[in-house]
Amino acid sequence: MTPPEELPVYERMGEAGIAELVRGFYARVPMDPILGPMYRQDDLAGAELRLREFLVYRFGGPPRYLQARGHPRLRGRHMPFAIDQAARDRWMQLMGESIASAGLPGDLARYVENFLGDIATFLINR
Repeated sequence: MTPPEELPVYERMGEAGIAELVRGFYARVPMDPILGPMYRQDDLAGAELRLREFLVYRFGGPPRYLQARGHPRLRGRHMPFAIDQAARDRWMQLMGESIASAGLPGDLARYVENFLGDIATFLINR
C-alpha cells in the first residue's frame, strides 16, 4: 500500500503529529484491562518514546530509532508479551481512537490505521 498523496506520511504529519498520535494512544493504555498489564508502569514514557521514534522512522523521518536501537526486530522484541487476537484488536481500538482524536485527513487516517493494523496482526504470537 502506498501512502496517500505523494508526500511521505512524515511530511504530512510532522514530528508533532506523530507525537500527538502516540501520546493519545499511551494516555489510553494504563487504564485498559487488556493492554495496561502488558506495559511496565514505570516505563510508559520509554514505551511512548520507542513507538514514536519507530513511527517517525517508518513514516519517512530521521532514522533515530535505528541509531538508538538498531533493526526493529518487532517479533522478537514483542515475543515476551502474550499477544493474541484480543490484545491485537484492543491495541488497534485504542490506536484507532487516537487516530480519530488526532484529526488526520481521511486518506491519511486510513493509511496509518492499515499500516499499524498490518503490524499488529504480524505481532500476534499466541
